[in-house]
Amino acid sequence: MGKQYETVIGLEVHVELATKTKIFCGCSTAFGGAPNTHTCPVCTGMPGTLPVLNKQVLEYAVSVGLAANCEITRYSKFDRKNYFYPDNPQNYQISQLYLPICQNGYVEIETEDGVKRIGIHEIHMEEDAGKLIHDEWEDCTLVDYNRSGVPLIEIVSEPDMRNAQEVIAYLEKLRLLIQYLGASDCKLQEGSMRADVNLSVREAGTERLGTRTEMKNLNSFRAITRAIEGERERQIELLESGEEVVQETRRWDDTKGCSYAMRSKEDAQDYRYFPDPDLPPVRIEEAWLEKLRAALPEFRTEKIERYRREYDIPDYDIEILTGSKRLADLFEETVSLCREPKKVSNWLMGETMRLLKEKGMEPEELAFSPAHLAALIEMTDKKEINGTVAKEVFEVMFETDTDPRRYVEEKGLKTVNDTAALQKILEKVIADNPQSVEDYRNGKQKALGFLVGQTMKAMQGKADPALVNQMLREML
Repeated sequence: MGKQYETVIGLEVHVELATKTKIFCGCSTAFGGAPNTHTCPVCTGMPGTLPVLNKQVLEYAVSVGLAANCEITRYSKFDRKNYFYPDNPQNYQISQLYLPICQNGYVEIETEDGVKRIGIHEIHMEEDAGKLIHDEWEDCTLVDYNRSGVPLIEIVSEPDMRNAQEVIAYLEKLRLLIQYLGASDCKLQEGSMRADVNLSVREAGTERLGTRTEMKNLNSFRAITRAIEGERERQIELLESGEEVVQETRRWDDTKGCSYAMRSKEDAQDYRYFPDPDLPPVRIEEAWLEKLRAALPEFRTEKIERYRREYDIPDYDIEILTGSKRLADLFEETVSLCREPKKVSNWLMGETMRLLKEKGMEPEELAFSPAHLAALIEMTDKKEINGTVAKEVFEVMFETDTDPRRYVEEKGLKTVNDTAALQKILEKVIADNPQSVEDYRNGKQKALGFLVGQTMKAMQGKADPALVNQMLREML
């Protein structure tokens, strides 16, 4: 029997905050934009410029800290982390080492063995660096400083995770807390949430931590899972063959499914940190902190409890709806307008989910308004339109948030409830299909379905199928 190994994982998660402007200047933080257009002397590190802290960054950082059960540092400072790199315009990054804004917190995750607490060592504020673009054609490197100075918080966990499932559960938990706060959209694919994985292995049962490596370049849950499995195996193989694990930073290549060394891991002293002389310390008063605490939203766990109490919908629906802030908001606002929780949930769980999947979209991108969904439900309830028409209208609404009432009016899709007109059509359908009429009278139920179909076709789908069914039975 070979040795049993335990994996020990801690994460450093960088989250880009959803402020309109950068952390120390007034430049736009919008994603995209032509290179070097969202810049000014401050965020391009011109000599003699002075940074000024964006208050909204502090509010978001403290709110995330409160949501993650952290102690909020009443007197915190900014430090300079010195390193030379072309995308780092001042040749230092303004961060927090000695007195970070939040410390000693935790979040709880669901695992196979029940609820587990993952410790949060600290959360600090810092600025992002620019972006290097390597031009193969010209054989040169270009730099874009649009991202330079975009506000980040870095959430550093304790090494409390033991496998990829726990890591993903922890990231999901953080992502939902932060999205519910509105502090960031946390899109991994756009880089507004980035995770670096610190991983080491040790023999099961030992207390001492093994040598850790840090893995970067992980921009999807799938990449993170694969990187963890891959690095665990690599380290175990080294130990089994009597070699040592080297402390280093590695880059994960998801297409090749392997990692390679980037640089030997530096320690804090390599960065020559010192307090930033241009930024005053941040003092936080109790009253301001209480105001932020009172403004915290209802998070997912409380939402789930309330939905169970207030709405008569299945637990599965509740899990899905609360799993996205946008879906939960849509659900609640639509219900407040039409008072039909089950029907709203059906539209969101059915057609909405189907179209999201078909178009490869995230719930956060949904554009239709609660008022329009409520109107569609009401029209269907009042039998102003039938189910088939409702689905057609919904597809248009999903794309362009069209007003369903206007669309039905313009396209002439209203259900025809004029029994006299329907009677005429039915008489014609019965006359044109003697064989089906015969079959129905001989007890073949399927024949009725065929006749209903023919009627709907003649009515261009604008009849109430239940009414057609009822009238047909009576006439036959």
